Amino acid sequence: MNRHGQLIGIGEDAIAEYKRLHADAWPGVLAKISACNIRNYSIFLKEPENLLFAYFEYVGTDFDADMAKMAADPETQRWWSFCEPLQRPLESRNEGEWWAEMEEVFHHD
Repeated sequence: MNRHGQLIGIGEDAIAEYKRLHADAWPGVLAKISACNIRNYSIFLKEPENLLFAYFEYVGTDFDADMAKMAADPETQRWWSFCEPLQRPLESRNEGEWWAEMEEVFHHD
């Protein structure tokens, strides 16, 4: 299992809509997340900085292939078409990232 932390900004005027969308996440999107070996997935909001922090655990064996499978899913693409305009990617993110991956510096069970 690999833990992932990710960070992205969100427009101040988009927070209510983002919360509304995620309060009623689409079952097909949730099923695809699970099918792509993602578990224990949470998104946190930090105001007033308007940052979203995502945490999930990846339990598969080929992260890139699973992320490609998710990205190819039409329902997930449609979901992202609602979410992405609300988000503000960090300028410091790596090339090819939407959410900026974070380095884990400490863990304790």
